[in-house]
Amino acid sequence: MSQASPKINPVSGFAVFMRLLMLFKPYWGWMFLGIFLSLITMLANVGLMALSGWFISIMAIAGVAGVTEINYFTPSAAIRGLAITRTAGRYIERVVSHEATFRLLAELRQWFYNHLEPLAPAVLQHYKSGDILSRISADINTLENFYLRIVSPIIVASIAFVLYGLFLNHYDSALAIAELSLLLLAGVILPIFIHRLAKKSAQRMVKTTADLRNNAIDSVQGMGELLIYGAAESHQQKNQKLSQKLIQDQQTQAKLTGFSQGFVGLCANLSMWFILLISIPLIANGTLEKAHLAMLALFAIASYEVILPLPLALQLLPTTIASARRLFELVDSKVAVGEPDQQSPKPKHFDIEFKQVRFAYSLSEKNKIRIPDFKLKTGKKLALIGQSGIGKSTIINLLSRFWEIKAENGQIRFGGYPIQQYQSDDLRQYFSVLTQQNILFNNTIKNNLLLAKPNASDKELETVCKVAQIHEFIISQPQAYDTWVGEAGLMLSGGQARRIAIARALLKEAPVLILDEPGEGLDANTEKVVLDAVFEYKKSNSILLITHKKAGLDLVDEIK
Repeated sequence: MSQASPKINPVSGFAVFMRLLMLFKPYWGWMFLGIFLSLITMLANVGLMALSGWFISIMAIAGVAGVTEINYFTPSAAIRGLAITRTAGRYIERVVSHEATFRLLAELRQWFYNHLEPLAPAVLQHYKSGDILSRISADINTLENFYLRIVSPIIVASIAFVLYGLFLNHYDSALAIAELSLLLLAGVILPIFIHRLAKKSAQRMVKTTADLRNNAIDSVQGMGELLIYGAAESHQQKNQKLSQKLIQDQQTQAKLTGFSQGFVGLCANLSMWFILLISIPLIANGTLEKAHLAMLALFAIASYEVILPLPLALQLLPTTIASARRLFELVDSKVAVGEPDQQSPKPKHFDIEFKQVRFAYSLSEKNKIRIPDFKLKTGKKLALIGQSGIGKSTIINLLSRFWEIKAENGQIRFGGYPIQQYQSDDLRQYFSVLTQQNILFNNTIKNNLLLAKPNASDKELETVCKVAQIHEFIISQPQAYDTWVGEAGLMLSGGQARRIAIARALLKEAPVLILDEPGEGLDANTEKVVLDAVFEYKKSNSILLITHKKAGLDLVDEIK
C-alpha cells in the first residue's frame, strides 16, 4: 500500500490565483484575444436584440401613422451585420477560447512534470500513488475552468457592465441606475453569496475525489491481499462512504447552480419591468421616443447573457483554487538532491568508491545504515553480499543521486570526483542498473526493451535477450517481440519479467553494470546460466553484483 501524503501549510486563495495567472503569462495573448472576441459577441447579441426591438417599433409606428417614406435599408443592414457578427464571433470565440484553454493545459502538464521529475523518488515516496495521479489528471483538468469559466467571464462582464451603464445613461440616469443595480445584484452580490456557500463543499470534493482514487488504486493493487485476509468487503464499504460523501457535495453544488441560474433569470425579468416602469412616464412627457420602449426592454433582457456565467464562475473558483493549491504544494516541495552550479566533470576513469558512508531514509539518526567501504575499479567485477537491511540497495539510490548524503556522512566518488559535482542526468548515463523491482510498462516487450536504447536494432534486441535466456520464450509467442506484457508485466511470470529486465539493462551502453539481486524469481540453474552469460557479454565492463546468494560469486574479482 502507498504512503500517506504529507500535510503542507495552506496558501491564501488570492496568492494561488495570481500565481496561476502568472504561470499562464506566455499565453496571455490568446487569453486576451478570446476575451475580446467574447466581448464583441456579447455586444453584438445585445445590439441585435435592442436594434430589432427599435426597428419593429419604428416600422409599426410608421405604419399606423401612414408614413411610407422611411429608411429601413440602413437598420435592416445593421441587423444583418449584427446577426452575422454574433454568429461568426461566437464560432471564432469558441475556437480561440478552447485553443487557449488547451494550450494552457498543455503548458500546465509540461510544467508540472518538469517540477515533478526532480522530486522522484526521494520526495514522492511520501505521497500516495493515487494522490499523485489525482494531481496529474483530475487537478490539472479542473484548471481548465480557470480561464474559460472564471477569468474570461469576469473580465467580459466587468467591461460590459460599464458599457451598459453608459448606454442607458444616455437616455436617462434612472434607467442606468435601475439596470446597474440589478446587474450588480445578479453579477456581484449573488456570485459572492454562492461562492461562500459553495466553498466548503467544493474543497471537500477535491479532497474526496483524491481519497476515492487513492482507495480505488489501493484496492486494485492489493486485491490479492484483501481477498486472502477477508478485508475486501471493508475496503468496498470505505469506497461506498467516499462515493456517498462525494455525491452529497455534488448535490449541494448542483442546487446552488440551479438557484443561481433561477435568480439571474428573475433579475433579468425584474430589470425589464423596471425599465418599462421608468420608460413609460418618460414617453408620456415626451422625454423618450415611443420606439425606444421595446428597444430598452429587449436590451435589459439581453444584457443578462453576460451576467449568467458569473455565479458559476465564483462557484467553481474554490474547486479551482483547491486543485491549483495541491499542484503548487507538490512542486514547492524541497528537492532532496541539489544540482551543482557548474557542468559535470569528465571522469578520469570509471572507478566507484564508497568511504564511511552512512545514510538514513528517515530523519532519525537511529535508523542510519552503515554501508561497507568498497572500491570498484574500472573493468573489474565486485560482489557485495549480506542479508537484507545492510544497505545494499541503498548503494544504487545514492550512486544514482536519487538520494543525497551530507558531507559529514561519508564520501562517494566516481571517476575520481565526488558525485555531488556531477549533474544527476550526466552521472546516470555511466550506469546501467538492474534494481530489485524493475518496472515493465504496459506495452510490448520490444518497447520495454527500447527504453534503454531507443535506436537499438532488432539484432541488438535479440542478442541481449539471448544472453538473458528469454529469446526462445519471446519468439514462441504469436506476436514475438510485439507481445503485450500487461500492467507492470503481469502477463508474464516473475522469472520471465526478470529476464526481460536483465536484457534491458544489458542493452544500455554504459561502462558500469549494476545488478541488484539479479536471480530474484529465477531457479538456481537458470540464475547460474544467466549470470555466466551476462558476465561473459559484459566482460570488458565494470560489474557491481549486489546479492545475498552464492550464485555468481565465482565470476567476480573481489567479494565484500
